[in-house]
Amino acid sequence: MHNSLSRILKPSTDEDQPFFLIAGPCVIESEEMGFRIAAHIFKLTLKLNIPFIFKASYKKANRTRGDSFTGIGDKKALSVLDGIRRDLDIPVLTDVHTTSETEMAAAFVDILQIPAFLCRQTELLHAAGSTGKVVNIKKGQFMSPDMMQYAAEKVYNGGGRHIMVTERGTSFGYDDLVVDFRSIPVMKNFTAPEVKVVLDATHSLQRPNQGSGISGGSPGFIETIASAGIAAGADGIFLETHPDPVRAMSDAGSMLPLDKLEGLLHKLVGIREAIRGQ
Repeated sequence: MHNSLSRILKPSTDEDQPFFLIAGPCVIESEEMGFRIAAHIFKLTLKLNIPFIFKASYKKANRTRGDSFTGIGDKKALSVLDGIRRDLDIPVLTDVHTTSETEMAAAFVDILQIPAFLCRQTELLHAAGSTGKVVNIKKGQFMSPDMMQYAAEKVYNGGGRHIMVTERGTSFGYDDLVVDFRSIPVMKNFTAPEVKVVLDATHSLQRPNQGSGISGGSPGFIETIASAGIAAGADGIFLETHPDPVRAMSDAGSMLPLDKLEGLLHKLVGIREAIRGQ
């Protein structure tokens, strides 16, 4: 396991561990773009002593419209992720969607992520756990936080021993999501298996199922959501970021502009330190 990932996953208390950051673009658009974003975030997190995991989907398997961008090719995108992992010496995360993908992707990344829509898929959770990789399970928009313990147990029963669960909002009507911050302490209190709890500050602000077939979002509230997540005791923050979100090939409506990340991280570190001071 990557050394910095071991630091993230060690048993901790609020007093002795900073929050960690899972961040990157929605999907690998090109090798140049992936390295550019990863290197920028890595530099910021080194300066602020924030453990960092780079994230990007190697393909998008659940776009609303059939003609939406899905990726640059599975092996090519996974090779980009592996290159970032090796050249920058940082852990990387990507989504998997089927049992056959788990073994393929595990050869290139450190963390396998189960998308929210698939968090009840027993065979997929077992397969992800059997790889021995860290598994991050996105909480479904239709799931209560209490029910996520059973998703974590499926990974554990498959052989996984390092598990994260990520809050990313709950369906509110047809076209919006809302975050119930009570879910963070609820999921932090799971006893078997123990999990790290992450707050997704960008997908929780999506506005899915728009008439255009392209999800919108409210990125102006990313700072609010992330700040509340740290205050509520989240172990980590997940967010998507891009140098020019408007031109991004996926999730353009909800990503944080890359040049706004440093200011946000400074604020989150300040909130964490204030909580420690209490």
